[in-house]
Parts: sequence; C-alpha cells; structure tokens
Amino acid sequence: MTTPHREPARARPRPAPVQGTVLAAVAVGGGIGAAARYAAALQWPTPPGGFPWTTFWVNVAGCAVIGAFMVAVTEGRPAHPLLRPFFGTGVLGGFTTFSTYAVDIQHLLDTGRPALALGYLAATLAAALAAVLVGVRGARWAMASRGRPS
Repeated sequence: MTTPHREPARARPRPAPVQGTVLAAVAVGGGIGAAARYAAALQWPTPPGGFPWTTFWVNVAGCAVIGAFMVAVTEGRPAHPLLRPFFGTGVLGGFTTFSTYAVDIQHLLDTGRPALALGYLAATLAAALAAVLVGVRGARWAMASRGRPS
C-alpha cells in the first residue's frame, strides 16, 4: 500500500508585534503628545480673536520632528518595531493637531475674522510642509556628517 505524496510543511511567516502591544504603544505615546500640546496651550493661550500662535507652532514643530524622525527610522539604523507606533503615531500624532487647527479656523470665522482665518489656514499648511522638508534635509545632513549614507 502506498501513501499519498505530501508537500513538506512550509514555515509560516512570523507575525507582526501583537496588536495589543502596538495599540498600547500608540495610546501611551498619544497621551504624552496630547499632554505636551495641552501644556503648551496653557502656557501660551490664544487671546480672543487673535492668531492661534501656539497651535501654529506646535504643528510646525511637530512636522519638522516627523520629517527628521521618518528619515532616522527609514534611512538610519534599524529601530525597535514599537518605536514608530509609539513616537511617530502616538507622541507626534498626539502633539500635532488637525482638530484644534480646524476649530481655530472656525472660531476666527465665527468672530468675523475671515481674512485671519484664511491666513492661518494657508500659513499653517505652507509652514508645516516647509517644516517637514527642513526636518528631512536636516536629518539627512546630520546622518551624512556622521558618515552614514542617507
């Protein structure tokens, strides 16, 4: 009696980090980032009808760090698998804020400041994109000056 031919067992790919662990990393990082943003808003509140400088600079600074961080983790040395979810998605995602930016624009419109609202909308977009570029180029320059290819 012959036995049917069987294919050899194939090794299964290793699973990504457990989703609960990734979720916890994002949650902890998000709490840290949101607390830092809230602390900045308390330290430098926006006067009624004024330009929301704190939200503007938080978003610009966060974008610069995001640019540098992404270069570091994609072109630099290998990073822990939870670093991107914790710092990139969590801390920086909690620190930067599209929702407060949108509320600030709506508040300026509601208080009869459409020109300031439009200026804030455009200035934030332009400055945030420029900040990402500065972060990327700065990180690549720093890596090249240390002898690491970028």
